Amino acid sequence: MELAFIPSPSHGVVHLGPVPLRGYAFCIIIGVFIAVWYGNKRWIARGGKVGTVADIAVWAVPFGLVGGRLYHVITDYELYFTDGKDWVDAFKVWQGGLGIWGAIAMGALGAWIGCRRRGIALPAYADAIAPGIALAQAAGRWGNWFNQELYGRPTTLPWGLKIDAAHRPDATPDLATYHPTFLYESLWCVGVALLVIWADRRFKLGHGRAFALYVAAYTVGRFWIEHMRVDYAHRILGMRLNDWTAIVVFVAAVAYFVVSSRLRPGREEAVEPDAASVAGDGTPAAADPADGAEGEPEAAGDAPGAGPADAGAEAADGAPEQAEEDAAEPAGKPVAG
Repeated sequence: MELAFIPSPSHGVVHLGPVPLRGYAFCIIIGVFIAVWYGNKRWIARGGKVGTVADIAVWAVPFGLVGGRLYHVITDYELYFTDGKDWVDAFKVWQGGLGIWGAIAMGALGAWIGCRRRGIALPAYADAIAPGIALAQAAGRWGNWFNQELYGRPTTLPWGLKIDAAHRPDATPDLATYHPTFLYESLWCVGVALLVIWADRRFKLGHGRAFALYVAAYTVGRFWIEHMRVDYAHRILGMRLNDWTAIVVFVAAVAYFVVSSRLRPGREEAVEPDAASVAGDGTPAAADPADGAEGEPEAAGDAPGAGPADAGAEAADGAPEQAEEDAAEPAGKPVAG
């Protein structure tokens, strides 16, 4: 008998009248808010404008949700398109099933569209939001806790997750506690965010390298956490499909980091067009004294409509010069009296 364990919520949804409030959806929404909020802070610190991250997120978030669902449905098609299954369930996102690989890939496509519309380089934007995405994943994983899904092997450890009988694997219906892989991945994502923040400050990462570091670090954790899970998954050469995906993505991220460091060292000096003319609070920045004060009086000789007084002043200014020229000339013959 387990002396200690992590309880699962008795319900994953609370009804406010006829409106269902689902814990899974709340976790996703909280994650999106964290990513946009923290990404905005980092973007402004890099010299970008207030609100740019949110404007691009309008493109990235819907694309990411669609991509995450597509990846899940395609890789687990037998849950929706085989005998005895209802294909309509493929649209029931609130029941869980968002693949992070598809979410990041399609989300990047949406972000690219948003960046193109604003004349911004995608790698700079990706660097700014990378830690926020990791924190968003940390929050989103708690949706699996509400749905009692994607847990690991049975365990008697004090932090084992208690699963209700209706949600247990068919192979172990009498075992109640399992590894809380949702919690492992959530904590890992927090660590990834802290790693990227530290490395970015220490080494001034730019041109997409902060994002590549996030991807590489996340895939390392996802590999061993995925290996612990007991939910059904396609296997290739004895390994789960997501393990192979993690390996491929890790290699690609590391390769990008190395090649980018050699081809484009350092960090971008400017991340957004005309951002230098906007202060951090979104108001126009003060004029640069080196550019001269606006409305500075023009030179007297250049001013339109110069009057006789101006002409006289110019004549007076020219008199000393004429005297100097006369003094420099040789003296002529004396005049007879």
